[in-house]
Amino acid sequence: MTELARFAGTLQADGFSGYNQLYRGGAIREAACLAHLRRKIFDVHDSQPTELSTTAMAGIQAIYRIEEEIRGLPPAERLAARRRRTRPLVRALRRQLMRQANGLSRHADIAKAFAYGTKRWRAFNRFFYDGQLEPDNLIAERAIRGFAVGRRNWLFSGSFAAAERSAVVLSIIETCKLCGVDAEAYMADVIERIQNDWASRWDELMPWNWVRRQEMPLPLAA
Repeated sequence: MTELARFAGTLQADGFSGYNQLYRGGAIREAACLAHLRRKIFDVHDSQPTELSTTAMAGIQAIYRIEEEIRGLPPAERLAARRRRTRPLVRALRRQLMRQANGLSRHADIAKAFAYGTKRWRAFNRFFYDGQLEPDNLIAERAIRGFAVGRRNWLFSGSFAAAERSAVVLSIIETCKLCGVDAEAYMADVIERIQNDWASRWDELMPWNWVRRQEMPLPLAA
């Protein structure tokens, strides 16, 4: 967690208890992942479908249908749509689930799935207050899926230092992908620029700011 020691803002993640200490000071706000809640409910619904699990799944799917419609809109427009259309669905879903769940044993699988949501309900509602947030962190999960699938391979880096270097390179590659940048061309160009005294101009070398040398104005390329 040392990487987030000086961070202030919103952290969107699953319910891993190791994150709890980050939220205690108030500088970091928790935004829960709706997809994790949906997955827990679906796992129960898939094996033991009930009226309660069906209602929950339908409510969550309705939220995601709205998200599909507003994806790509400016944050202010997404926020307005969520408050107008999604918030009533979320409130109705919570009322219904709490009413129907009252008769369940807390040891029931579906009750445990709901408890995951009710314990961090405020965090699940965080995307109603920030149009830049997503209802889940699936974008980040997709980005690291390759690492998660091949994590056993990373055990054979040869040394701790080699593993750290691999992590840096893989992070750069994934960042380049997100920015629509050719990672190989980027790294080759940046390494050359660093050798030519660009080390003090790191902002210009970040993937989201990077411009190929041949595309730069002549005074800057010099």
